[in-house]
Amino acid sequence: MLRWNEVSKDAQAAALMRPAVSASVEVEAICQAIMASVKEQGDTALLDMAKQYDNRENPRLLVPQSEINVAEQQLSAELKYAIDTAYANVKRFHQAQLPKDIKLSTQPGVLCELKYQAIEAVGIYVPGGSAPLPSSVIMQGVLAQLSGATTVVLATPVQGDLPINPAILYAAKLCGIKTIVESGGAGAIAAMAYGTDSVPKVNKIFGPGNSFVTMAKQLVAQTIPGMAIDMPAGPSEVLVIADERANPEFIAADLLSQAEHGADSQVILLCNSERMIARTEQAIERQLAKLSRQDIAAKALANSSLILVDSIEQAFAVSAQYGPEHLILQLADANPYLNKVKNAGSVFVGDYTPESAGDYASGTNHVLPTYGYSATYSSLNLLDFFRTYTVQTITQNGLKNLSKAILPLADAEGLDAHANAVKVRLEAMNNEQ
Repeated sequence: MLRWNEVSKDAQAAALMRPAVSASVEVEAICQAIMASVKEQGDTALLDMAKQYDNRENPRLLVPQSEINVAEQQLSAELKYAIDTAYANVKRFHQAQLPKDIKLSTQPGVLCELKYQAIEAVGIYVPGGSAPLPSSVIMQGVLAQLSGATTVVLATPVQGDLPINPAILYAAKLCGIKTIVESGGAGAIAAMAYGTDSVPKVNKIFGPGNSFVTMAKQLVAQTIPGMAIDMPAGPSEVLVIADERANPEFIAADLLSQAEHGADSQVILLCNSERMIARTEQAIERQLAKLSRQDIAAKALANSSLILVDSIEQAFAVSAQYGPEHLILQLADANPYLNKVKNAGSVFVGDYTPESAGDYASGTNHVLPTYGYSATYSSLNLLDFFRTYTVQTITQNGLKNLSKAILPLADAEGLDAHANAVKVRLEAMNNEQ
């Protein structure tokens, strides 16, 4: 337990430091080497990396459509229902975000429009290094489907000689995805960015991943003209703000639900009760012992902090400084504090709103900014799959009136050609009269 007000600024900063940040220089060098290999060797590089990193003796890249079509037959009725329900809820929530074009006259004779157009080719990355994530297929695939993107590429790693998980394939089928690439990490990001013989080149890459995936996404966005990414979505993290009457078992369960994602995940508790922190620590020990991924969760816990604050108000200030991917409010009444929420990717309000609900089936999106990027990036939404452009149509009279604003501004900026583009038209109008 860290007593926030009793330690130095450096100790406070250390408690909020993401574990993967310190390794960023090494990660960048590795990603650059992988990207160069994929750019030069294409499919061959991807197959070699599948052998090296995923222990695959006979790797392949593309999943046959026949396997996608029959995947649901391998699912239990319970799992199929769960995927169907999650798909329906996510689709319902994001369908409400479908944009509408804007068309208005700013002044007589001047018509301005804002139009939305789907990004034609999108890449979806689905983590799978330690566990298959059909939920991530749904979170991204539904949005690509609703946008009307013409090319959708899904890339996900497959471990060893195991077949690709049928839940991944069924979720992809629901979303209308036909191109599924069995490749992961920085190599998969590079393949979608550059294009290979098997992997179509895309315009924008979406999806969460580990520090290598996050770094590769940032690098392709910086180095490939026209390439974009959704956000730097890296290792998962959660911050819980709890009061003295919260349920320590709930708190522990929420912290562990993120800790089990990976050794580089991070979880933080901010609480104004020393007794509650102690009880939560005990609950973590009990629950951790029962988890199948307890080794992974234990490593993540080593990067994490249980912090005693003076007040709930201070907890929100510390949370804003951290900028969590997930923010859980286990408070008696969170409503008075909601206007204090800053720099959070997604917020879960109340004792009975676990982060797992948003991860899977409530309807909101689980692709969220990490590393403190929630201060400037938003949770994934349908508009991320669109680009906008503007249209203007001006009549002769409209240009005559508008020239009174255009010409003085062009002159003030010393741009004669700009002014002349208007003047020649005004002269042509005068000559017609």
